Amino acid sequence: MAADPDTLGAGLGAAAQYGKVSVIFDLLPQAYPDAGPALGWVVSLVGFVGILFGVVAGLVVARIRYRRALLSALWVGAAVSLFQASLPPLPWMLISRVIEGASHLAIVVAAPTLIAQLCAPKDRGLALTLWGTFFGVAFAVLAFGGYPLAVNLGLPALFAGHALYMAVFAILLGARLRALPEEGVQPELSLSQILRDHVKIYRSPFIAAPAAGWLFYTFSFVSVLTLLPPFLDPALRAMVMTAMPLTSIVVSMTLGVALLRIMPAVRVIELGFAFSALCMIWLWAVPAAPWACIALAGGLGLVQGASFAAVPQLNDNAATQAQANGAMAQMGNLGNTLGTPVIAMAIAGLGYSALPLLVAVVLAVGGLAHLLLGYARR
Repeated sequence: MAADPDTLGAGLGAAAQYGKVSVIFDLLPQAYPDAGPALGWVVSLVGFVGILFGVVAGLVVARIRYRRALLSALWVGAAVSLFQASLPPLPWMLISRVIEGASHLAIVVAAPTLIAQLCAPKDRGLALTLWGTFFGVAFAVLAFGGYPLAVNLGLPALFAGHALYMAVFAILLGARLRALPEEGVQPELSLSQILRDHVKIYRSPFIAAPAAGWLFYTFSFVSVLTLLPPFLDPALRAMVMTAMPLTSIVVSMTLGVALLRIMPAVRVIELGFAFSALCMIWLWAVPAAPWACIALAGGLGLVQGASFAAVPQLNDNAATQAQANGAMAQMGNLGNTLGTPVIAMAIAGLGYSALPLLVAVVLAVGGLAHLLLGYARR
């Protein structure tokens, strides 16, 4: 049940809440010609919601229960996209993106928690690795089909299509997804409880470990995909930038799944970080080498899938898994937000060499963080 394609389809819908605006960003001035730099908030508000409320989402989802939270978030996401199809005035569009950020958070916390709890233990590695591909797959689909849809039929068509997608999966999951067993009385949801849970989560080498690595992964992956293309040979640029996310997904689903059957997920993450850091040194020694880029994507693919698989391996009940997934959402959004501007500033000051060297350090620190947290768990 947990590896059911309907559940995974919900993840693609959640990723599209991010990606549908990113892929059409250059078209938004047609709808909002006087917005200027404020249009950037249409993209980033979803991420800021995740930074502020990632851990809160884990608490709320555990309190209202996972199936109910997932279905509610899908219906809210459908309603918001339908509203956005009307191309409302910019202030209302921004408010809708905040609401969409809350919907997105609920999905990315509830769905992997349900997958881990409802899936047979032997299938968790495969199911959660498959879940971990949802961002890459969704962005590829949106770039391939969503952007042409918006160009040919207008922006409302893309938003309406996403609304229909979310509603269809809400109906499918409502009929097929079973609830998890009750876990007893949940803690009171208050500011003091939220602060205590932040402390509890980030002090725990079990709950915080997947999020700690995820911060360094998202910081690196997004910044490399954004800032590397101008340095590539123009004749190879499109091929390399298409191959990188696909390679990441393929390696995650093949080698990553195979390794998860013979070693703990944290070891796979550490291997991925180490190999990826070496690939960045390769990119420093041979600037913008195409095969180094593709090898880097493969190494990061190991980190990608194994990070989600590590959540149930390190946390054996739904409540702590929801907390770990909330922390991953929080750290992932922080990494997505910080990575590109930090690396861009370094490139502006030091040139191309700043990109591979700084990202190599970030990846090495990600692996080191997992090693240190591993020692703390002993």
